[in-house]
Amino acid sequence: MYDLIILGGGPAGYNAAERAGHAGLKTLVIEERALGGVCLNEGCIPTKTLLYSAKIYDYAKHGEDYGVKFDSAAIDHAFVVERKNKVVKQLVSGVGAKLKKSGVEVVKATAQIKERNAEGFVVTAEGKDYVGKQLLICTGSSPALPPIDGLADSVKSGFALTNREVLDLKELPKTIVIVGGGVIGLEMASYFNSVGSKVYVVEMMDHIAGAVDREISAMLQKDYAARGVEFILGAKVTSIKDKAVTYEKDGKSTVLPCDYALVSIGRRPRTAGLGCENIGLKLERGAIVTNELGKTNVPGVWAAGDVNGKSMLAHTAYREGEVCINNILGKKDRINYNSIPAVIYTNPEVASVGETSESIKEKGLDASVQTVTLKYSGRYIAENEHGNGVVKIITDNKHHNIIGLHMIGSYASEIIYGAAMMVETEMRVADIQKLVFPHPTVCEVIREAMFM
Repeated sequence: MYDLIILGGGPAGYNAAERAGHAGLKTLVIEERALGGVCLNEGCIPTKTLLYSAKIYDYAKHGEDYGVKFDSAAIDHAFVVERKNKVVKQLVSGVGAKLKKSGVEVVKATAQIKERNAEGFVVTAEGKDYVGKQLLICTGSSPALPPIDGLADSVKSGFALTNREVLDLKELPKTIVIVGGGVIGLEMASYFNSVGSKVYVVEMMDHIAGAVDREISAMLQKDYAARGVEFILGAKVTSIKDKAVTYEKDGKSTVLPCDYALVSIGRRPRTAGLGCENIGLKLERGAIVTNELGKTNVPGVWAAGDVNGKSMLAHTAYREGEVCINNILGKKDRINYNSIPAVIYTNPEVASVGETSESIKEKGLDASVQTVTLKYSGRYIAENEHGNGVVKIITDNKHHNIIGLHMIGSYASEIIYGAAMMVETEMRVADIQKLVFPHPTVCEVIREAMFM
């Protein structure tokens, strides 16, 4: 008998397990693959490892802009992939060590919820039943593969790739078509463009980067278009087969021959085959329905991470798992989805939190929008010879607090947490004016903007 059974060892699951173990709960984690989930094994960490190598390569190619000359620079893709695997292996073993130190038991198996009885929740894994007083579901998500003609066979043949397979390509493609202009698609477009592949991005919407502030996403698109990435927007992919991607746009059908097609059009919660129906769990569009406490409609059952479909980000999953554990322990806690930051690790980076120019119009909010160039930062100018980054700040006109902040430029990923704190704590302009920012840094542009 366990106090808590956690299904899934990704960011939501392993972080929650560690917190539960520290609190003295007898905890079991059941994970069918490797600890760390998609983020650590097939997402966040592997992609950032590749992107950092690409960034160094970009610096080498443009070193003369900064007085640094190279006889030549080349990318060793096979070595980059090998290093990626080394980084992942090190971090996965670290997760296992932390869980062991916290007294958490880990079982590697495919789990299914069997029933609820007088003792608790019965979970079957590899023919063995485990019983827990509480159940936390953190099974994550999987790539969405729509019924596009030829896609299923192309995935089997290796021509069509998902976020998993693209990270293990042994050779660089001369041409790659990326279906989907969201975070995954753009980060992979960034990598392959930097290392010399011809990149096409086909997106059904009329803009890239999903819900990112439209002005910021337009700047990112312009930057990468200048580097040779071709964006085909407002287009519907109709087939992926025979070493080509076919799409329709404005009533015209076009065929794009390519070495590989990367399908990155979103992810779906992993609930199929889990046995949710055996305990009456409520689902909406395949996602487990939860409230801001992490509770489901079944008392004693919680869900965190991608499986609830709210915010498919690893850091959201961390926090959601913690909220669930705190409430299990009787500590009132809830998550505020309005202050969760998001990052696209392209070069330049894009980072955002809170309301956008579009959302304040949709919601009818009385707010002001101010866009300030990062060239107010001495460090930014010193390190970005051709940079044109900006910070965009959205302020509530009644209370004069920050309700949104968006950036494109260097260090955006490291700066955005401060903006998230401003949104979360409802900091006013006058409060930020009193803060001391280190100089010279890029982040001090935020303070500079408070006086404009």
